[in-house]
Amino acid sequence: MEDRKDEGKLTLAEGSGNVFADLGLADAEETMAKARLAGQIALAIRDLDLTQKQAAERMGLDQPKVSALIRGKLTGFSIERLVRGLVALGRDVEITVRPKPDSRDHARVVVMER
Repeated sequence: MEDRKDEGKLTLAEGSGNVFADLGLADAEETMAKARLAGQIALAIRDLDLTQKQAAERMGLDQPKVSALIRGKLTGFSIERLVRGLVALGRDVEITVRPKPDSRDHARVVVMER
């Protein structure tokens, strides 16, 4: 009879900090940046106590697009469009460009949150 004591056990692995990269998506860094920007939009809407309709008017979108954005449906949203939305909601967005360190193989896009 087989030893089944290890059957069903999970193996944990430390993530990279980017779930999209951990899932092997080709555009993981851009997707993570968009997700973080969308999260900041959701926080701004909450902090301003806006309805989705009010937020949509400020951002130049329709309400269903704001609903999709808040639910993490980012198809059709570019980083630029998300940045414009944050600015329309009264948020400053700072972009810093610097050389990548020699210790890293490739350059990256990262959204830092405060």
